[in-house]
Amino acid sequence: MTMQRTRLSTLANVTSSRFNSFFGNPWRRISLQIICVLFGVFSGQAIVTTAGQTAQWDVTAAGLLLLFTEATSRIVYRKSSQAKPAPILRESFNLLKIGITYSLFLEAFKIGS
Repeated sequence: MTMQRTRLSTLANVTSSRFNSFFGNPWRRISLQIICVLFGVFSGQAIVTTAGQTAQWDVTAAGLLLLFTEATSRIVYRKSSQAKPAPILRESFNLLKIGITYSLFLEAFKIGS
């Protein structure tokens, strides 16, 4: 059974193919990867700083970060995705996760010193 071809599905397919062809260039792909890692570092430090100010959102922020990290790891590293190259969106979320994790380690080292 196939899905109907609607304007919305056609728009999604065309947008996806244009996005993938635009970032098919290695230099653009590398720049997107660097931006994702740096945005992950920035957002991780922003979350820690904001949650640490009031000290009421610490557990909630930690739970949400853990949920995001585990969900991203589950999607990226499942068995079916090992054979073919990772789509750019999945790779971007993984690099965002790596940036967030790195910033959390940096914050822990700053607090420990």
